[in-house]
Amino acid sequence: MSQGNVILPPAMLGMLGGGQLGRFFVIAAHEMGYKVTVLDPDTNSPAGKIADVHICAKYDDETALKQMAATCQAVTTEFENVPAATLELLAASVPVHPSGKAVAIAQHRVSEKNFLKDAGLPVAPFVVIDSDADIPADGSDIYPAILKVSRFGYDGKGQARVADFEQTRKAFADFGQEECVLEKMLKLDCEVSVVLARDINGQVATFPTAENSHLNGILDVSIVPARGSDAVNHQAQKLAISVAEKLGYTGVLGVEFFVCGGELLVNEIAPRPHNSGHYTLDACVTNQFEQQVRVMTGLPLGSSRQHSAAVMVNLLGDVWPDNANGGRDEPDWKLAFTNAQLKMHLYGKHEARAGRKMGHFTVINASRDEAIKQAMQVRSELNIGN
Repeated sequence: MSQGNVILPPAMLGMLGGGQLGRFFVIAAHEMGYKVTVLDPDTNSPAGKIADVHICAKYDDETALKQMAATCQAVTTEFENVPAATLELLAASVPVHPSGKAVAIAQHRVSEKNFLKDAGLPVAPFVVIDSDADIPADGSDIYPAILKVSRFGYDGKGQARVADFEQTRKAFADFGQEECVLEKMLKLDCEVSVVLARDINGQVATFPTAENSHLNGILDVSIVPARGSDAVNHQAQKLAISVAEKLGYTGVLGVEFFVCGGELLVNEIAPRPHNSGHYTLDACVTNQFEQQVRVMTGLPLGSSRQHSAAVMVNLLGDVWPDNANGGRDEPDWKLAFTNAQLKMHLYGKHEARAGRKMGHFTVINASRDEAIKQAMQVRSELNIGN
């Protein structure tokens, strides 16, 4: 797609990945009049079940990729673990956003950390661990630290807290001596994130800064706008834009930050819509998934203005109570639906499992404090985190 070209409905768009992010993309694309082909190996994929076409195949299946290239006018992805080579292969035939190059950096922690450091962006102190010889000795300033595998680690997976050489050596062995990043643990004021969209002309629309809290390594609650200082929230947006520009990024991007002593450090980048951006579905003029459609089709970016304060709460499989048959029952949803300010989003996943993202709800209100109060009440009634 050249810069002057726009892909209009009812064109077929391609989505690599069939999870909840892909499902929301399909919904946004359908509302705008587009058709969608989803490529995902899961026969029960939430996005595949509502797509116009579901190609049930692996992400490196040549026949499947040829079909997608022949039938779709543009392609995007919903998660960073799609092989970068797949994106590059498709890009030879159709426009693909984000690029394979950008995804390759984001899907590999060592590449990501080195990119951020070399770009002059603030990051926590880290050491790359390729062998036991790379592990810092006891007494190093890096301890206490978190050891993170370079690839396929997300939502707290592939991570271990370590306090010394021996704990690091054992965790490294447990990870199969796969390349890791050893990152210094810092005293955090809070964690925040910024989701933005950047089009092929370099125009950027940033969503408001979200304040995030995690439970067992998985995002639990996002409060938007974040309660931190205006200066920190504004600086987070500036840094997120800088990340996108230095990556030469086109698409929707999530950037996570640590706030330490009032200073921001870039934690991770996600080359896709982000869990902490789900509030945009209900609280912004244009949501992050519509922006994803707009970027890949060459349409102008929509307004990212937030019209209501919002608190988003993740619903994991743990919320579904165990039953006597070894399965799980549905939660008592009336506890949530009695709140007139609450918007429920269930992802259509066929099986609830502990730690699996099954849905989320967002409470919107003119008052951020009231939104927090109501969201925390429903969260407690659903027994989340207990």
